[in-house]
Amino acid sequence: MYRCRLLLNNSRSISRCLHTKAPKSKLFQGQQTKFQQPIRQMGFAAGETAGKGNVFLVTGLVTFTVFGGVVWKKYINLGYRPDYSKKLLMPGSSSENDTSGTSKEASTETATSGVTEKTASDVSLPQIPEHAPYLLIGAGTASFAAFRAIRGNDPKAKVLVITEEDVNPYMRPPLSKELWFSDDKEGIKQFKFKQWNGKERSIFFEPDSFYCNPKELPNKENGGVAILRGLKVTSLDIHKKVATLCNGSKITFDKCLIATGGTPRNLPAISRAGKDVEKRTTLFRNVKDFKSLEEISRNVKSIAIIGGGFLGSELACALGKRGKDSDLQVTQFFPESGNMGRVLPEYLSNWTTNKVSKEGVSVIPNAFLKSAAFDQGSEQVVLTLSNGNTVSADHVVVAVGLEPNVELSKSSGLELDDVHGGYRVNAELEARTNVWAAGDVACFYDIKLGRRRVEHHDHAVVSGRLAGENMTGAGKAYWHQSMFWSDLGPDVGYEAIGIVDSSLPTVGVFAKATAKDTPKAVVEETGEGIRSETEQAATVQSQTSSPPQLGAPSYDEDYGKGVVFYVKDKTVVGLVLWNVFNKMPVARKIIKEGKEYDDLNELAKLFDLHSE
Repeated sequence: MYRCRLLLNNSRSISRCLHTKAPKSKLFQGQQTKFQQPIRQMGFAAGETAGKGNVFLVTGLVTFTVFGGVVWKKYINLGYRPDYSKKLLMPGSSSENDTSGTSKEASTETATSGVTEKTASDVSLPQIPEHAPYLLIGAGTASFAAFRAIRGNDPKAKVLVITEEDVNPYMRPPLSKELWFSDDKEGIKQFKFKQWNGKERSIFFEPDSFYCNPKELPNKENGGVAILRGLKVTSLDIHKKVATLCNGSKITFDKCLIATGGTPRNLPAISRAGKDVEKRTTLFRNVKDFKSLEEISRNVKSIAIIGGGFLGSELACALGKRGKDSDLQVTQFFPESGNMGRVLPEYLSNWTTNKVSKEGVSVIPNAFLKSAAFDQGSEQVVLTLSNGNTVSADHVVVAVGLEPNVELSKSSGLELDDVHGGYRVNAELEARTNVWAAGDVACFYDIKLGRRRVEHHDHAVVSGRLAGENMTGAGKAYWHQSMFWSDLGPDVGYEAIGIVDSSLPTVGVFAKATAKDTPKAVVEETGEGIRSETEQAATVQSQTSSPPQLGAPSYDEDYGKGVVFYVKDKTVVGLVLWNVFNKMPVARKIIKEGKEYDDLNELAKLFDLHSE
């Protein structure tokens, strides 16, 4: 009898446990009366049967265990939690004790699904994503190369690019080269140009359809690239991984690339000359500057270009050619003794100056700007030079170099290089954990040439690509020797690599040029106007003809084609390939090897200058 009472009490406690410990389980959502009483009765029956004998006790326990286990597994879910949002969405739904719970629950789910779907379609997504796994600040060549590398290694990556400009990523070289030699006005408006071989091309890397809407990026299942245009990142918290935009918006990120490029330098004499001079001055850099200057050049009678470097000389040749077909007068002046005097040896710089002059440009070397003023009578800008002369022009172009955009260093705490400028980065182009820098703003360590900062297209491509790969975990070091090129029209051009400084000792080897030794010819052969892309056609060839003879340059010589070696401690640290194309891998190998040379005849053989 004692055993019967004990078992009966235990069965009651089991019944209370089922009733009190799982009140929100499926068993008690409208199904209490169906299962609660049978389980209690089963417990009582088991106790009474046990009092009649051990056989019945065992039988009762087995029956209870089997049947109870089935019920427990099928109907009881202790992890279940009620969805109170259904009650909020359907305020008229029945109470918890409604016996028609099963049918009500099904109808509630159906109704909830409809409401949720309607709500999602009605609520608009934010225009600016709150989070970007990959955040790229700047939309130049380096960013383009980076997001291509990211997507190549991580096909489902979500990349957000932020740019101050109102256009998609584009290549800059044609802005000072091919675009100026096109006669198609409508094509120019759409930034389409003809390469030297006549093939039409757009400056934009990808069509608009390639990019997705920024607000859709977070929900892109297969990832994508979105461009947030017309906005500037004003603050970067690299510890909290938050970028703040000029409109106050904040975007969190996992990994960030700073590729903000640079801003054209202005001259103090121009900046303090007043608004009349300022609005008649172009600091040439982007598509907006090109569009403005192109229109101005068709409507004014005179333009003055300050600067004799790459950009200044290219624009001088382009505008000079346009002046031949109109009454446009172009004047160029600079403090060096000749065009590109800081890069080319003196004899080659003088030859280049003669070339620019033949294009119809009035070149004034050895002169710098002292003051600028606006003449109300002639409505021209009057420039006073250091040699005492004055130049009057309807418009002024300043091309005196670039300042890297490093304003984010203040908020981010990233280290800047005191000598070269830009963000100091390690071998993987990382400025700080999960923050990289590429292009014009990256100051990197060159294992052959020391710490450097490079402002050219090829470097932007290679450094951007490497940074993008490293953002996906590649961990690669930057060792590439980038090249750059400049074209003075379709007939004269050069490519350079390494340290090309006219203050260094140089050795030049030249030969007579053929019709194949021009920028136009190399584009016709390769079909590619971006010279850094034509290197695939290059092969190392051995010279079989007589070796070139080194000698003192003659200033009246026609430098058709040749190679200029820049030497430091008997080691070649830089090369200029003058009208010599598809030989850049050879030059790159020479610098990489870093050998000492007593006789540069052996190196000159590698460039096959005397082949027809």
